[in-house]
Amino acid sequence: MSQEELSTIRHSMAHVLAAAVQELQPGTLFAIGPSIAEGFYYDMRTPEHLTMEHLSDIEMKMREIIARDEDFRREEVSREEALALFAHNPYKVEIIESLPLDATITLYRLGTFVDLCRGPHVANTRMLRADAFKLLHLAGAYWRGDETRDQLQRVYATAFYNVQDLEAHLLLLQEREKRDHRRIGKDLDLFSFHEEAGAGLVYWHPMGGRIRHTIEDFWKKEHLKNGYELIYTPHIGRSWLWETSGHLGFYQDSMYSPMEIDQQDYYVKPMNCPFHIMIYRNDKKSYRQLPCRWAELGTVYRYERAGALHGMMRVRGFTQDDAHIFCTPEQLESEIYEALRFSLNILSTFGFRKISAFLSTKPEGKSVGEEHRWIEATSALEGALQRASLEYGTDIGGGAFYGPKIDLKIEDSMGREWQLSTIQLDFNMPERFNLHFIDRDGQAKRPYMVHRALLGSLERFMGVVTEHYAGAFPLWLAPIQVRIVPVSMKFTEYAETVKRYLLEDLRVDIDDGDDRMQAKIRKANELRIPYTLVVGGRDQENNTASVKVRGGEDKRDISLEDLRAFLIEKNASKALNLN
Repeated sequence: MSQEELSTIRHSMAHVLAAAVQELQPGTLFAIGPSIAEGFYYDMRTPEHLTMEHLSDIEMKMREIIARDEDFRREEVSREEALALFAHNPYKVEIIESLPLDATITLYRLGTFVDLCRGPHVANTRMLRADAFKLLHLAGAYWRGDETRDQLQRVYATAFYNVQDLEAHLLLLQEREKRDHRRIGKDLDLFSFHEEAGAGLVYWHPMGGRIRHTIEDFWKKEHLKNGYELIYTPHIGRSWLWETSGHLGFYQDSMYSPMEIDQQDYYVKPMNCPFHIMIYRNDKKSYRQLPCRWAELGTVYRYERAGALHGMMRVRGFTQDDAHIFCTPEQLESEIYEALRFSLNILSTFGFRKISAFLSTKPEGKSVGEEHRWIEATSALEGALQRASLEYGTDIGGGAFYGPKIDLKIEDSMGREWQLSTIQLDFNMPERFNLHFIDRDGQAKRPYMVHRALLGSLERFMGVVTEHYAGAFPLWLAPIQVRIVPVSMKFTEYAETVKRYLLEDLRVDIDDGDDRMQAKIRKANELRIPYTLVVGGRDQENNTASVKVRGGEDKRDISLEDLRAFLIEKNASKALNLN
Protein backbone atom coordinates (compact mmCIF):
# COMPACT_ATOMS: atom_id res chain seq x y z
CA MET A 1 0.00 0.00 0.00
CA SER A 2 1.32 3.44 -0.94
CA GLN A 3 1.71 6.26 1.55
CA GLU A 4 -0.97 8.16 -0.36
CA GLU A 5 -3.46 5.31 0.03
CA LEU A 6 -2.63 5.01 3.73
CA SER A 7 -3.11 8.76 4.15
CA THR A 8 -6.58 8.45 2.56
CA ILE A 9 -7.51 5.69 5.03
CA ARG A 10 -6.34 7.81 7.96
CA HIS A 11 -8.17 10.91 6.74
CA SER A 12 -11.33 8.84 6.41
CA MET A 13 -10.83 7.48 9.94
CA ALA A 14 -10.58 11.06 11.20
CA HIS A 15 -14.15 11.60 9.93
CA VAL A 16 -15.26 8.35 11.57
CA LEU A 17 -13.73 9.64 14.82
CA ALA A 18 -15.58 12.94 14.53
CA ALA A 19 -18.85 11.17 13.67
CA ALA A 20 -18.46 8.97 16.77
CA VAL A 21 -17.81 11.97 19.04
CA GLN A 22 -20.81 13.76 17.53
CA GLU A 23 -23.07 10.85 18.46
CA LEU A 24 -21.60 10.54 21.96
CA GLN A 25 -21.40 14.27 22.67
CA PRO A 26 -23.95 16.19 20.58
CA GLY A 27 -23.06 19.85 20.27
CA THR A 28 -19.34 19.25 19.77
CA LEU A 29 -17.67 21.90 17.62
CA PHE A 30 -15.11 20.42 15.23
CA ALA A 31 -12.08 22.33 13.94
CA ILE A 32 -9.63 20.39 11.74
CA GLY A 33 -8.82 16.69 11.40
CA PRO A 34 -5.92 15.95 9.02
CA SER A 35 -3.88 12.81 8.43
CA ILE A 36 -0.27 13.16 9.58
CA ALA A 37 2.95 11.19 9.13
CA GLU A 38 2.03 8.33 11.46
CA GLY A 39 -1.72 8.67 11.90
CA PHE A 40 -4.28 11.43 12.24
CA TYR A 41 -5.85 13.76 14.77
CA TYR A 42 -8.96 15.85 15.24
CA ASP A 43 -9.23 19.15 17.13
CA MET A 44 -12.58 19.76 18.79
CA ARG A 45 -14.46 21.50 21.59
CA THR A 46 -16.77 19.08 23.36
CA PRO A 47 -19.55 19.85 25.86
CA GLU A 48 -17.91 17.44 28.33
CA HIS A 49 -14.13 17.58 28.63
CA LEU A 50 -12.61 14.40 27.22
CA THR A 51 -10.41 12.17 29.39
CA MET A 52 -8.52 9.01 28.52
CA GLU A 53 -11.48 7.04 29.89
CA HIS A 54 -13.64 8.40 27.05
CA LEU A 55 -11.38 6.98 24.36
CA SER A 56 -12.53 3.36 24.70
CA ASP A 57 -16.19 4.46 24.30
CA ILE A 58 -15.25 6.50 21.22
CA GLU A 59 -13.38 3.54 19.73
CA MET A 60 -16.41 1.30 20.29
CA LYS A 61 -18.67 3.82 18.57
CA MET A 62 -16.19 4.11 15.68
CA ARG A 63 -16.33 0.33 15.13
CA GLU A 64 -20.11 0.54 15.15
CA ILE A 65 -20.05 3.27 12.48
CA ILE A 66 -17.60 1.28 10.33
CA ALA A 67 -19.94 -1.73 10.53
CA ARG A 68 -22.85 0.34 9.18
CA ASP A 69 -21.42 0.06 5.66
CA GLU A 70 -21.94 3.75 4.89
CA ASP A 71 -20.68 5.81 1.95
CA PHE A 72 -18.46 8.89 2.14
CA ARG A 73 -20.46 11.32 -0.01
CA ARG A 74 -18.79 14.33 -1.61
CA GLU A 75 -20.73 17.53 -2.36
CA GLU A 76 -19.83 20.89 -3.88
CA VAL A 77 -21.63 23.87 -2.36
CA SER A 78 -21.62 27.62 -2.75
CA ARG A 79 -19.94 29.91 -0.25
CA GLU A 80 -23.35 31.03 1.04
CA GLU A 81 -24.56 27.44 1.46
CA ALA A 82 -21.39 26.49 3.36
CA LEU A 83 -21.66 29.51 5.69
CA ALA A 84 -25.32 28.70 6.38
CA LEU A 85 -24.58 25.02 7.05
CA PHE A 86 -21.77 25.76 9.51
CA ALA A 87 -23.18 28.98 10.99
CA HIS A 88 -23.11 27.33 14.45
CA ASN A 89 -19.38 26.53 14.19
CA PRO A 90 -17.04 29.57 14.33
CA TYR A 91 -14.01 27.46 13.36
CA LYS A 92 -15.53 26.27 10.09
CA VAL A 93 -16.89 29.75 9.37
CA GLU A 94 -13.39 31.21 9.76
CA ILE A 95 -11.96 28.60 7.39
CA ILE A 96 -14.66 29.30 4.80
CA GLU A 97 -14.16 33.07 5.02
CA SER A 98 -10.41 32.65 4.53
CA LEU A 99 -10.89 30.80 1.22
CA PRO A 100 -10.46 32.68 -2.08
CA LEU A 101 -13.78 33.95 -3.46
CA ASP A 102 -13.49 31.65 -6.47
CA ALA A 103 -12.55 28.55 -4.44
CA THR A 104 -14.50 25.32 -4.92
CA ILE A 105 -15.98 24.41 -1.53
CA THR A 106 -16.52 20.72 -0.88
CA LEU A 107 -18.22 18.79 1.89
CA TYR A 108 -18.09 15.14 2.84
CA ARG A 109 -21.01 13.41 4.53
CA LEU A 110 -20.87 10.21 6.56
CA GLY A 111 -24.30 9.31 7.86
CA THR A 112 -25.52 12.37 9.76
CA PHE A 113 -22.01 13.80 10.12
CA VAL A 114 -20.97 16.48 7.64
CA ASP A 115 -17.57 18.12 7.40
CA LEU A 116 -15.92 20.85 5.40
CA CYS A 117 -13.20 18.94 3.58
CA ARG A 118 -11.21 18.68 0.35
CA GLY A 119 -10.80 14.91 0.69
CA PRO A 120 -10.01 12.43 -0.64
CA HIS A 121 -11.72 9.65 1.31
CA VAL A 122 -12.39 5.99 0.78
CA ALA A 123 -15.69 5.25 -0.94
CA ASN A 124 -17.31 3.31 1.91
CA THR A 125 -16.61 2.43 5.54
CA ARG A 126 -16.27 -1.25 4.58
CA MET A 127 -12.88 -0.26 3.14
CA LEU A 128 -11.71 0.56 6.69
CA ARG A 129 -10.52 -2.07 9.18
CA ALA A 130 -12.31 -1.93 12.53
CA ASP A 131 -9.38 -3.79 14.14
CA ALA A 132 -6.58 -1.71 12.59
CA PHE A 133 -6.92 1.66 14.31
CA LYS A 134 -6.18 3.00 17.77
CA LEU A 135 -6.91 6.24 19.64
CA LEU A 136 -3.61 7.09 21.29
CA HIS A 137 -3.80 10.13 23.52
CA LEU A 138 -5.26 13.56 24.17
CA ALA A 139 -3.55 16.94 24.01
CA GLY A 140 -4.42 20.61 24.16
CA ALA A 141 -4.26 22.61 20.92
CA TYR A 142 -4.83 26.32 20.39
CA TRP A 143 -7.00 27.24 17.44
CA ARG A 144 -4.74 28.22 14.54
CA GLY A 145 -1.76 27.55 16.84
CA ASP A 146 -2.37 30.92 18.53
CA GLU A 147 -2.26 30.81 22.33
CA THR A 148 -4.43 33.93 22.54
CA ARG A 149 -7.30 32.00 20.94
CA ASP A 150 -9.55 29.10 21.98
CA GLN A 151 -7.90 26.05 23.45
CA LEU A 152 -9.31 22.91 21.91
CA GLN A 153 -8.82 19.23 22.63
CA ARG A 154 -6.83 17.17 20.17
CA VAL A 155 -7.43 13.45 19.88
CA TYR A 156 -4.39 11.69 18.39
CA ALA A 157 -4.90 8.36 16.66
CA THR A 158 -3.44 6.03 14.08
CA ALA A 159 -4.77 3.59 11.52
CA PHE A 160 -3.35 0.98 9.17
CA TYR A 161 -4.49 -1.33 6.41
CA ASN A 162 -4.15 -4.42 8.61
CA VAL A 163 -3.90 -5.32 12.27
CA GLN A 164 -0.30 -6.62 11.93
CA ASP A 165 0.95 -3.18 10.88
CA LEU A 166 -0.99 -1.58 13.73
CA GLU A 167 0.49 -3.94 16.32
CA ALA A 168 4.01 -3.35 14.98
CA HIS A 169 3.46 0.41 15.22
CA LEU A 170 2.13 0.19 18.78
CA LEU A 171 5.22 -1.78 19.80
CA LEU A 172 7.36 0.92 18.19
CA LEU A 173 5.50 3.59 20.19
CA GLN A 174 6.15 1.65 23.39
CA GLU A 175 9.85 1.52 22.55
CA ARG A 176 9.87 5.25 21.83
CA GLU A 177 8.26 5.91 25.20
CA LYS A 178 11.00 3.91 26.91
CA ARG A 179 13.56 5.98 25.00
CA ASP A 180 12.01 9.36 25.85
CA HIS A 181 15.01 11.59 26.52
CA ARG A 182 13.26 13.23 29.46
CA ARG A 183 12.89 9.88 31.22
CA ILE A 184 16.43 8.77 30.38
CA GLY A 185 17.82 12.18 31.34
CA LYS A 186 16.30 11.74 34.79
CA ASP A 187 17.35 8.08 35.16
CA LEU A 188 20.95 8.82 34.19
CA ASP A 189 21.06 12.22 35.95
CA LEU A 190 21.96 14.08 32.75
CA PHE A 191 19.81 17.21 32.87
CA SER A 192 16.68 18.70 34.38
CA PHE A 193 14.09 21.46 33.96
CA HIS A 194 12.73 23.74 36.68
CA GLU A 195 9.45 25.47 35.88
CA GLU A 196 9.67 27.59 39.02
CA ALA A 197 12.96 29.04 37.79
CA GLY A 198 11.90 29.47 34.16
CA ALA A 199 10.21 27.19 31.62
CA GLY A 200 12.11 25.92 28.60
CA LEU A 201 15.55 26.33 30.18
CA VAL A 202 17.92 23.37 30.51
CA TYR A 203 20.04 22.56 33.55
CA TRP A 204 22.95 20.35 32.53
CA HIS A 205 24.03 18.06 35.41
CA PRO A 206 27.62 16.81 35.78
CA MET A 207 26.94 13.59 33.84
CA GLY A 208 25.21 15.51 31.03
CA GLY A 209 27.96 18.09 31.22
CA ARG A 210 30.52 15.40 30.48
CA ILE A 211 28.68 14.43 27.30
CA ARG A 212 28.27 18.05 26.27
CA HIS A 213 31.94 18.76 26.86
CA THR A 214 32.86 15.71 24.75
CA ILE A 215 30.62 16.87 21.89
CA GLU A 216 31.92 20.45 22.09
CA ASP A 217 35.55 19.34 22.21
CA PHE A 218 35.05 17.08 19.16
CA TRP A 219 33.14 19.86 17.36
CA LYS A 220 35.89 22.42 17.94
CA LYS A 221 38.74 20.14 16.92
CA GLU A 222 36.96 19.07 13.72
CA HIS A 223 36.19 22.67 12.78
CA LEU A 224 39.80 23.73 13.24
CA LYS A 225 40.94 20.74 11.15
CA ASN A 226 38.50 21.77 8.40
CA GLY A 227 39.67 25.35 8.04
CA TYR A 228 37.26 27.17 10.37
CA GLU A 229 38.20 29.80 12.93
CA LEU A 230 36.43 29.83 16.29
CA ILE A 231 34.86 33.10 17.38
CA TYR A 232 32.90 34.27 20.43
CA THR A 233 30.29 37.01 20.43
CA PRO A 234 28.17 38.88 23.02
CA HIS A 235 24.80 37.70 24.31
CA ILE A 236 23.12 41.10 23.91
CA GLY A 237 23.13 43.84 21.30
CA ARG A 238 21.64 47.30 20.82
CA SER A 239 18.37 47.63 18.95
CA TRP A 240 20.28 49.12 15.98
CA LEU A 241 21.81 45.72 15.30
CA TRP A 242 18.43 43.95 15.21
CA GLU A 243 16.79 46.74 13.21
CA THR A 244 19.54 46.54 10.61
CA SER A 245 19.47 42.73 10.46
CA GLY A 246 15.69 42.78 10.06
CA HIS A 247 14.98 40.70 13.15
CA LEU A 248 12.89 43.42 14.76
CA GLY A 249 10.80 43.56 11.62
CA PHE A 250 10.51 39.85 10.84
CA TYR A 251 11.22 38.06 14.10
CA GLN A 252 10.25 40.29 17.00
CA ASP A 253 7.52 37.95 18.29
CA SER A 254 10.24 35.39 19.01
CA MET A 255 12.54 37.89 20.74
CA TYR A 256 12.44 38.77 24.41
CA SER A 257 11.53 42.26 25.58
CA PRO A 258 14.34 44.81 25.50
CA MET A 259 16.31 45.98 28.50
CA GLU A 260 17.35 49.60 28.80
CA ILE A 261 21.08 50.29 29.14
CA ASP A 262 22.42 53.86 28.91
CA GLN A 263 19.02 55.02 27.58
CA GLN A 264 19.32 52.50 24.72
CA ASP A 265 17.29 49.34 24.10
CA TYR A 266 19.29 46.11 24.15
CA TYR A 267 18.00 42.65 23.20
CA VAL A 268 19.31 39.20 24.10
CA LYS A 269 20.28 37.54 20.86
CA PRO A 270 17.97 35.09 19.06
CA MET A 271 20.64 34.57 16.38
CA ASN A 272 24.43 34.76 16.12
CA CYS A 273 24.66 35.92 12.50
CA PRO A 274 24.50 39.72 13.00
CA PHE A 275 27.46 39.49 15.40
CA HIS A 276 29.49 37.52 12.86
CA ILE A 277 28.67 40.19 10.29
CA MET A 278 29.99 42.88 12.63
CA ILE A 279 33.31 41.02 12.79
CA TYR A 280 33.38 40.88 8.98
CA ARG A 281 32.71 44.64 8.84
CA ASN A 282 35.58 45.37 11.22
CA ASP A 283 37.99 45.94 8.34
CA LYS A 284 38.07 45.96 4.56
CA LYS A 285 38.31 42.52 3.05
CA SER A 286 40.25 41.54 -0.06
CA TYR A 287 39.34 38.56 -2.22
CA ARG A 288 42.64 37.09 -0.97
CA GLN A 289 41.18 36.90 2.57
CA LEU A 290 38.13 34.93 1.44
CA PRO A 291 36.65 32.56 2.27
CA CYS A 292 36.15 33.48 5.91
CA ARG A 293 34.84 30.43 7.78
CA TRP A 294 33.80 31.38 11.30
CA ALA A 295 32.19 28.99 13.78
CA GLU A 296 30.70 29.61 17.20
CA LEU A 297 28.92 27.63 19.87
CA GLY A 298 26.67 30.59 20.57
CA THR A 299 23.89 30.52 23.14
CA VAL A 300 20.70 32.23 21.94
CA TYR A 301 17.27 32.87 23.42
CA ARG A 302 13.96 32.65 21.58
CA TYR A 303 10.42 32.87 22.84
CA GLU A 304 8.48 29.64 22.38
CA ARG A 305 4.86 29.25 23.44
CA ALA A 306 4.47 27.22 26.62
CA GLY A 307 2.47 24.57 24.77
CA ALA A 308 5.27 24.11 22.23
CA LEU A 309 8.01 23.41 24.79
CA HIS A 310 9.15 19.79 24.79
CA GLY A 311 12.09 18.66 26.90
CA MET A 312 15.39 19.26 25.11
CA MET A 313 13.71 19.25 21.70
CA ARG A 314 12.01 22.66 22.03
CA VAL A 315 13.47 25.10 24.53
CA ARG A 316 13.81 28.85 25.04
CA GLY A 317 17.55 29.01 25.60
CA PHE A 318 19.93 26.87 23.54
CA THR A 319 23.41 26.77 22.08
CA GLN A 320 23.59 26.74 18.29
CA ASP A 321 26.55 25.10 16.63
CA ASP A 322 26.65 27.99 14.24
CA ALA A 323 28.97 28.84 11.38
CA HIS A 324 29.03 31.49 8.67
CA ILE A 325 31.03 31.44 5.49
CA PHE A 326 31.77 34.62 3.52
CA CYS A 327 33.08 33.86 0.04
CA THR A 328 33.37 35.03 -3.55
CA PRO A 329 31.00 33.79 -6.29
CA GLU A 330 33.80 31.60 -7.69
CA GLN A 331 34.27 29.92 -4.30
CA LEU A 332 30.60 29.30 -3.60
CA GLU A 333 30.08 25.78 -4.97
CA SER A 334 33.26 24.37 -3.46
CA GLU A 335 32.45 25.96 -0.09
CA ILE A 336 28.96 24.46 -0.11
CA TYR A 337 30.36 21.07 -1.10
CA GLU A 338 32.90 21.21 1.75
CA ALA A 339 30.19 22.23 4.23
CA LEU A 340 28.04 19.37 2.98
CA ARG A 341 30.89 16.84 3.14
CA PHE A 342 31.84 18.06 6.61
CA SER A 343 28.25 17.78 7.85
CA LEU A 344 27.88 14.21 6.54
CA ASN A 345 31.15 13.14 8.18
CA ILE A 346 30.20 14.60 11.55
CA LEU A 347 26.71 13.06 11.53
CA SER A 348 28.07 9.64 10.58
CA THR A 349 30.56 9.82 13.47
CA PHE A 350 27.61 10.04 15.84
CA GLY A 351 26.14 6.91 14.24
CA PHE A 352 23.64 8.47 11.84
CA ARG A 353 24.01 6.66 8.54
CA LYS A 354 20.59 7.17 6.98
CA ILE A 355 20.77 10.79 5.84
CA SER A 356 18.56 12.44 3.23
CA ALA A 357 18.93 15.86 1.62
CA PHE A 358 16.38 18.42 0.47
CA LEU A 359 17.00 21.41 -1.78
CA SER A 360 14.64 24.36 -1.27
CA THR A 361 14.46 26.91 -4.08
CA LYS A 362 13.33 30.52 -4.50
CA PRO A 363 9.83 31.20 -3.17
CA GLU A 364 7.26 32.86 -5.36
CA GLY A 365 6.41 36.42 -4.44
CA LYS A 366 8.50 38.20 -1.85
CA SER A 367 12.24 37.57 -1.97
CA VAL A 368 15.42 39.66 -1.86
CA GLY A 369 18.54 39.59 -4.02
CA GLU A 370 19.12 39.89 -7.75
CA GLU A 371 17.79 37.07 -9.91
CA HIS A 372 21.27 36.13 -11.16
CA ARG A 373 22.41 35.55 -7.56
CA TRP A 374 19.47 33.19 -6.94
CA ILE A 375 20.36 31.29 -10.11
CA GLU A 376 24.06 31.12 -9.17
CA ALA A 377 23.31 30.05 -5.61
CA THR A 378 20.77 27.37 -6.55
CA SER A 379 23.14 26.03 -9.19
CA ALA A 380 25.94 25.90 -6.62
CA LEU A 381 23.75 23.99 -4.16
CA GLU A 382 22.72 21.50 -6.84
CA GLY A 383 26.32 21.12 -8.00
CA ALA A 384 27.51 20.40 -4.45
CA LEU A 385 24.78 17.78 -3.92
CA GLN A 386 25.68 16.05 -7.18
CA ARG A 387 29.39 16.21 -6.40
CA ALA A 388 28.67 14.56 -3.05
CA SER A 389 26.70 11.81 -4.90
CA LEU A 390 23.83 12.49 -2.53
CA GLU A 391 20.26 11.80 -3.58
CA TYR A 392 17.99 14.70 -2.77
CA GLY A 393 14.43 15.89 -3.03
CA THR A 394 13.52 19.34 -4.28
CA ASP A 395 11.10 21.64 -2.51
CA ILE A 396 10.16 24.06 -5.29
CA GLY A 397 9.58 27.50 -3.79
CA GLY A 398 10.44 26.26 -0.28
CA GLY A 399 13.46 28.47 0.25
CA ALA A 400 13.53 31.41 2.63
CA PHE A 401 12.87 34.89 1.28
CA TYR A 402 16.59 35.60 1.69
CA GLY A 403 18.03 32.58 -0.16
CA PRO A 404 17.88 28.90 -1.19
CA LYS A 405 19.09 26.13 1.13
CA ILE A 406 19.97 22.48 1.66
CA ASP A 407 18.53 20.68 4.68
CA LEU A 408 19.87 17.34 5.90
CA LYS A 409 17.59 14.95 7.77
CA ILE A 410 18.79 11.95 9.72
CA GLU A 411 16.77 8.84 10.51
CA ASP A 412 17.19 7.57 14.07
CA SER A 413 17.01 4.02 15.40
CA MET A 414 13.24 4.39 15.82
CA GLY A 415 12.69 5.29 12.18
CA ARG A 416 11.98 8.96 12.90
CA GLU A 417 13.40 11.77 10.79
CA TRP A 418 15.10 14.76 12.41
CA GLN A 419 16.20 17.83 10.51
CA LEU A 420 19.62 18.75 11.89
CA SER A 421 22.07 20.30 9.43
CA THR A 422 21.24 23.20 7.17
CA ILE A 423 23.33 25.05 4.58
CA GLN A 424 21.58 28.29 3.71
CA LEU A 425 22.40 31.16 1.39
CA ASP A 426 21.57 34.67 2.57
CA PHE A 427 21.21 37.63 0.20
CA ASN A 428 19.43 39.74 2.82
CA MET A 429 22.00 40.48 5.51
CA PRO A 430 24.93 41.29 3.18
CA GLU A 431 22.61 43.89 1.60
CA ARG A 432 21.34 45.26 4.91
CA PHE A 433 24.83 45.58 6.37
CA ASN A 434 26.35 46.66 3.04
CA LEU A 435 29.08 44.02 3.05
CA HIS A 436 31.85 44.18 0.43
CA PHE A 437 35.16 42.70 -0.56
CA ILE A 438 37.70 44.15 -3.00
CA ASP A 439 37.98 41.83 -6.00
CA ARG A 440 40.94 41.25 -8.37
CA ASP A 441 39.80 44.14 -10.57
CA GLY A 442 39.92 46.54 -7.63
CA GLN A 443 36.11 46.85 -7.51
CA ALA A 444 34.03 46.50 -4.35
CA LYS A 445 31.70 43.50 -4.67
CA ARG A 446 29.12 41.79 -2.51
CA PRO A 447 30.26 38.53 -0.89
CA TYR A 448 28.07 35.47 -0.65
CA MET A 449 27.05 34.62 2.90
CA VAL A 450 26.33 31.01 3.89
CA HIS A 451 24.66 30.07 7.17
CA ARG A 452 25.61 26.58 8.30
CA ALA A 453 24.26 24.81 11.37
CA LEU A 454 25.51 21.25 11.70
CA LEU A 455 23.97 19.68 14.79
CA GLY A 456 21.23 22.32 15.00
CA SER A 457 21.58 23.02 18.71
CA LEU A 458 23.41 21.14 21.44
CA GLU A 459 20.22 20.77 23.47
CA ARG A 460 18.07 19.30 20.71
CA PHE A 461 20.94 17.17 19.44
CA MET A 462 21.44 15.79 22.94
CA GLY A 463 17.75 14.84 23.01
CA VAL A 464 17.99 13.12 19.62
CA VAL A 465 21.21 11.24 20.47
CA THR A 466 19.85 10.16 23.86
CA GLU A 467 16.74 8.64 22.26
CA HIS A 468 18.71 7.16 19.34
CA TYR A 469 20.93 5.20 21.76
CA ALA A 470 18.30 4.83 24.52
CA GLY A 471 20.95 6.27 26.85
CA ALA A 472 23.39 3.44 25.98
CA PHE A 473 25.92 5.83 24.47
CA PRO A 474 28.95 4.58 22.56
CA LEU A 475 32.16 4.57 24.59
CA TRP A 476 33.44 7.96 23.40
CA LEU A 477 30.22 9.72 24.48
CA ALA A 478 29.39 7.82 27.67
CA PRO A 479 29.65 10.03 30.78
CA ILE A 480 31.14 7.12 32.75
CA GLN A 481 33.12 4.92 30.39
CA VAL A 482 34.47 2.43 32.91
CA ARG A 483 33.22 1.53 36.37
CA ILE A 484 35.39 -0.56 38.70
CA VAL A 485 33.66 -2.89 41.15
CA PRO A 486 35.86 -4.52 43.82
CA VAL A 487 34.70 -8.00 44.86
CA SER A 488 34.94 -6.86 48.49
CA MET A 489 36.16 -3.82 50.40
CA LYS A 490 39.62 -5.32 50.91
CA PHE A 491 40.29 -4.90 47.18
CA THR A 492 39.40 -1.20 47.12
CA GLU A 493 43.06 -0.19 47.14
CA TYR A 494 43.72 -2.31 44.03
CA ALA A 495 40.61 -0.79 42.42
CA GLU A 496 42.15 2.65 43.07
CA THR A 497 45.35 1.50 41.37
CA VAL A 498 43.38 0.39 38.31
CA LYS A 499 41.50 3.68 38.27
CA ARG A 500 44.71 5.75 38.34
CA TYR A 501 46.12 3.63 35.52
CA LEU A 502 43.10 4.34 33.27
CA LEU A 503 42.03 7.79 34.43
CA GLU A 504 44.38 9.85 32.28
CA ASP A 505 42.70 8.63 29.08
CA LEU A 506 39.20 7.59 30.15
CA ARG A 507 36.31 8.61 32.39
CA VAL A 508 36.54 6.08 35.23
CA ASP A 509 34.98 5.71 38.66
CA ILE A 510 34.79 3.12 41.47
CA ASP A 511 31.67 1.84 43.17
CA ASP A 512 33.01 1.42 46.70
CA GLY A 513 29.62 1.59 48.41
CA ASP A 514 28.13 -0.88 50.86
CA ASP A 515 26.01 -2.83 48.35
CA ARG A 516 26.89 -6.39 47.41
CA MET A 517 28.92 -6.94 44.26
CA GLN A 518 25.97 -8.20 42.19
CA ALA A 519 23.88 -5.16 43.18
CA LYS A 520 26.73 -2.89 42.06
CA ILE A 521 26.93 -4.69 38.72
CA ARG A 522 23.16 -4.31 38.25
CA LYS A 523 23.44 -0.60 39.02
CA ALA A 524 26.21 -0.20 36.42
CA ASN A 525 23.94 -1.92 33.88
CA GLU A 526 21.05 0.40 34.77
CA LEU A 527 23.34 3.39 34.17
CA ARG A 528 24.30 1.90 30.75
CA ILE A 529 28.02 2.06 31.59
CA PRO A 530 29.94 0.50 28.68
CA TYR A 531 32.52 -1.47 30.67
CA THR A 532 32.37 -2.74 34.24
CA LEU A 533 35.63 -4.08 35.65
CA VAL A 534 35.30 -6.59 38.48
CA VAL A 535 38.52 -6.95 40.49
CA GLY A 536 39.41 -9.43 43.22
CA GLY A 537 42.30 -11.35 44.74
CA ARG A 538 43.51 -13.12 41.60
CA ASP A 539 43.36 -9.84 39.66
CA GLN A 540 45.42 -8.11 42.33
CA GLU A 541 48.05 -10.86 42.14
CA ASN A 542 48.19 -10.90 38.34
CA ASN A 543 47.53 -7.23 37.53
CA THR A 544 44.34 -8.12 35.63
CA ALA A 545 40.60 -7.48 35.67
CA SER A 546 37.42 -9.26 34.59
CA VAL A 547 35.42 -7.18 32.13
CA LYS A 548 31.63 -7.08 31.79
CA VAL A 549 30.77 -5.52 28.44
CA ARG A 550 27.40 -3.77 28.13
CA GLY A 551 25.32 -6.01 25.89
CA GLY A 552 28.30 -8.21 25.05
CA GLU A 553 30.34 -11.17 26.27
CA ASP A 554 32.20 -11.05 29.58
CA LYS A 555 35.98 -11.41 29.51
CA ARG A 556 38.05 -12.74 32.38
CA ASP A 557 41.64 -12.20 33.46
CA ILE A 558 42.48 -9.41 30.99
CA SER A 559 45.83 -7.77 31.66
CA LEU A 560 45.55 -4.09 32.55
CA GLU A 561 48.04 -3.21 29.81
CA ASP A 562 45.97 -4.95 27.11
CA LEU A 563 42.73 -3.57 28.54
CA ARG A 564 44.04 -0.01 28.57
CA ALA A 565 45.29 -0.25 24.98
CA PHE A 566 41.96 -1.71 23.83
CA LEU A 567 39.88 0.99 25.56
CA ILE A 568 42.08 3.85 24.35
CA GLU A 569 41.83 2.61 20.76
CA LYS A 570 38.05 2.24 21.01
CA ASN A 571 37.70 5.69 22.49
CA ALA A 572 40.03 7.40 20.01
CA SER A 573 38.39 5.77 16.98
CA LYS A 574 34.91 6.74 18.22
CA ALA A 575 33.79 3.20 17.56
CA LEU A 576 30.06 2.60 17.93
CA ASN A 577 30.38 -1.03 19.05
CA LEU A 578 31.94 -2.15 22.34
CA ASN A 579 33.32 -5.58 21.41
